[in-house]
Amino acid sequence: MLMAVFHFYWRVIVMKPAKCMDRMWSRVLWILALIPVVAGLAAAELMAQVVLPVRDGYVANRAPYLYAAADFGIDPLEVTFAKDIVPILQRSCQDCHSPGGGAPMSLITYEEVRAWAPLIKQRTAIRDRIDAMPPWYIEKNIGVQKFKNDPSLSDEELAKIQAWADNGTPEGDAADMPPPREFGVAGTWELGEPDLVIRSKDMTMPAVGADWWGNIGLVPTGLTQDRYISSVEVREFNDVPQDGDNETVGGLYLWHHMTYGAGVLNEDGTAIDPETRVGLPIHEVGRNADVMYSEAGILLAANSALDLRAAHLHPNGRETTAHLEFGFKFFPVGYEPTYRRGGSTGPANQVDVNSAPGQGGQEFHTYTVLRNHLKMVTFEPHMHAPGIRQCLEAIWGGSVFTINCVGYDHNWVKQYVYDEDYAPLLPKGTIIHLVGWLDMSVANHNVADIRNWAGSGRRSVANMFNDLGSTVQLTEEQFQDEMAKRRALMKDRNDMDVGCPLCWAPVEVDMEKIMMEAEQAGTQ
Repeated sequence: MLMAVFHFYWRVIVMKPAKCMDRMWSRVLWILALIPVVAGLAAAELMAQVVLPVRDGYVANRAPYLYAAADFGIDPLEVTFAKDIVPILQRSCQDCHSPGGGAPMSLITYEEVRAWAPLIKQRTAIRDRIDAMPPWYIEKNIGVQKFKNDPSLSDEELAKIQAWADNGTPEGDAADMPPPREFGVAGTWELGEPDLVIRSKDMTMPAVGADWWGNIGLVPTGLTQDRYISSVEVREFNDVPQDGDNETVGGLYLWHHMTYGAGVLNEDGTAIDPETRVGLPIHEVGRNADVMYSEAGILLAANSALDLRAAHLHPNGRETTAHLEFGFKFFPVGYEPTYRRGGSTGPANQVDVNSAPGQGGQEFHTYTVLRNHLKMVTFEPHMHAPGIRQCLEAIWGGSVFTINCVGYDHNWVKQYVYDEDYAPLLPKGTIIHLVGWLDMSVANHNVADIRNWAGSGRRSVANMFNDLGSTVQLTEEQFQDEMAKRRALMKDRNDMDVGCPLCWAPVEVDMEKIMMEAEQAGTQ
């Protein structure tokens, strides 16, 4: 609009051939008159742009992401449940919001969904903060945006939900509705039937009491040959009624988390050989299943056992007996990993994260320097109840690359698995900077008592501040190969990959090696 008006004035008024001096002065006057017009139109266009909500260290600052359907070429009055809303619910909501799915209400039929339309609009518009649905907290305006199994909603999908809720929740034509999803029996595996299921022993907690931490022992895997894990999913089975009046997710479970590993049993089967021990992904309430990087499976050896040495259980309001089941899928027999699996990117501060009572916007920092080239497989921000946001930055030379910023809700501990073609490739020497925000104000309902100071600790009312994600370590040759693959996906040097600081850096050439090879070729 702005450019159209400018061109009209310039071509028709200003550049019209002048026949006299009066015409020249007329041009000057027209140009002067054009200035406020252009300024006004520019201001109008800026006002029309979507202004993103503030995201900082305060729960209270979680204004909704609001979008107009018309901006996507959609008539808001034509948005219907059958045509527009059902596909969104099937993809992003019904895994949990279905009979036996664990959520407090089903969102399958029109009657079920219509009753919750205002709350659906409100929760989805929060998008990346505490209480958002679906529980996926990646901030979409910064950092890497390609992840596996991403259930988050697009701007257009939010616009449809908001238009539908604001315009009477029309049902629409049943012929426009996609076929209903088929749901398996409650408690089926998210990633499909595992190759191996290992069961822990039963644990019982009273209705009210102190949390319990401890070692619940070894569980033999029964494997007779080495296998490499391609995925692992951990589920809790308990005697809590699924149709009971549970008001919180925590009321449905006994386990808070399970830190565990595996290794080869000693001769009498009473302990694990420490030289063979491997760490396995932590289990936490609300955490999604783990899918390993295709070239870095985790070894589960023959004659091995799971070492369930760090369980955290909590009373949930009723006496409950529960156990965990570990579902493993394996790469094919004969598979060998290309890369060596590493731990997280490394930054952590478990020493001086002190949250002052009653205050929001408390900001903390921690740094580490990478000792090896690595490729990030997952980003898993970890804090406790006061935590609400975390950002991961990579500092290389004078440049700072924001890998990701995420909201944090301790009710839904999430890991974010990068699409392998977009996973950050970071050279050794990179400084990893982790920033975390805590909110101990009354706005953060996850905090049990905002009057209490809290330091670092293992309990949810204390603090942790780290990245629990996973990486693979790369040799120099592997790192260069990975960057070459990444460059092949880019159009040109103006195509920036925020997760690959050196992708367009000149490749070092070993001239001595080239000359030696040339001399050898010349003598043959």
